[in-house]
Amino acid sequence: MRIIILLIAVVMAGSCSASKKCIEPQITLPDKVVAELSKDSLCLADLHWTEIIADTILRNLIDKTLENNKDLLSASAKVQELEKLHRVARADQFPSIGAEAYIDRESYNYSGDSPKTDIEVTAKLNLSWEIDFFGRLRHANREALAEYLESIEGQRAMQITLISQVAISYFELIALDSELEIISRTLETREEDLNKARLRFEGGLTSEIPYQQAQVEYATTASLIPDLLREIEMKENEISLLAGELPGPINRAHIHRYNLDTKMLQVGIPSDLLKRRPDIRAAEQGLKGAMENVGYAWADRFPRFVISLEGGLENNGFEGFFASPLTYMIGELTSPVFSFGKRKAKYEAAIKAYDAQRFQYEKKVLQAFKEVNDAVISYTSANKTVELMQNLKDASRKYVDLALFQHINGHISYIDVLDAQRSYLNAEIDLTNAVRDEYIALIELYKALGGGWKGSKTL
Repeated sequence: MRIIILLIAVVMAGSCSASKKCIEPQITLPDKVVAELSKDSLCLADLHWTEIIADTILRNLIDKTLENNKDLLSASAKVQELEKLHRVARADQFPSIGAEAYIDRESYNYSGDSPKTDIEVTAKLNLSWEIDFFGRLRHANREALAEYLESIEGQRAMQITLISQVAISYFELIALDSELEIISRTLETREEDLNKARLRFEGGLTSEIPYQQAQVEYATTASLIPDLLREIEMKENEISLLAGELPGPINRAHIHRYNLDTKMLQVGIPSDLLKRRPDIRAAEQGLKGAMENVGYAWADRFPRFVISLEGGLENNGFEGFFASPLTYMIGELTSPVFSFGKRKAKYEAAIKAYDAQRFQYEKKVLQAFKEVNDAVISYTSANKTVELMQNLKDASRKYVDLALFQHINGHISYIDVLDAQRSYLNAEIDLTNAVRDEYIALIELYKALGGGWKGSKTL
């Protein structure tokens, strides 16, 4: 009894000393995630991604991606692998039972004596159980569990990344479509202007310069289309790869601005950010796994006690076999005696590995707050830019109308008309790109807050 009490005391004291070597992460959370926004428990990331994305075509595309993306399927297989490995580590804590049956016939002739034959018939069960006094197997089990949970969070983080990648690529694609439409429409106008300039030049109403200017503007505008078509096809191929499909055309809608309720543009409270972001939770599980590895390395320095029990039947023939019981029990104690400090070095290395993991966790938390702050700044800027670009487009449209009117009445030259048309073309494209950037900034903010994985079919 005294021996048992002493062992328990040693184990508890040793476990405490092992955990004391693992310093807790040194993180001080701010009062607010973003200084400019009020602290609010309501958060944009609490919405399901379908509430953020109104485009049904994009929703279907994301659903297809979450079902077929090869990286996500690979991550899912990894989760299942680590789940099975955790079962292995957990099962190591319990007794293992095996069965054995064999017939052994041995012939021998020692020192020239007459040959002899020894027959042995055996059937038995064996039980082996390591008594985990120092927690080596328990630490291994908890480390395997942490790796399994880390893989789940990694899969969730990948899902958020895929949702954002598909959405961003989709908005870039429809923005390219809009730009192509604007340039194609402008090219038609340039062609009309070119025909008018040619007729005026051939009719002697103008010099050759306006006609050449019209040709230059037409050729310049036409030269933009091949690059746009190339970018569109490459963007379609990019989305197809994300969706786990061969390259091909992608169905999509026209770009338009979707006004999100500003009340939902809250970033929540700091502690919720740590709970919500799966990459932080994955880093936390990695930290727990590293801590358990320290405990495993500590316990591996001490003796192992294994109880083995065998029972069955054994005889030198089948006759009387069932009347020949066999029992065998042994308690085995194995302990390292002298290994040149190898096990101690492994223990100290595990502590340093934990420290490295702790620093990575602290960096991940700092990075999360930076990403949220950057995303809020980007979205606020993009939102203002859209309003300004809309005003610029309206002003440019009026500028074109006035320039055409003044040119028809002979008050300004054709160059001034071209300048107004160029300004309007750029304003149209800039507005389309500004709407695209607003969408992308919203998606990046949603991703930075850790939204997108709740209620997923893949998890």
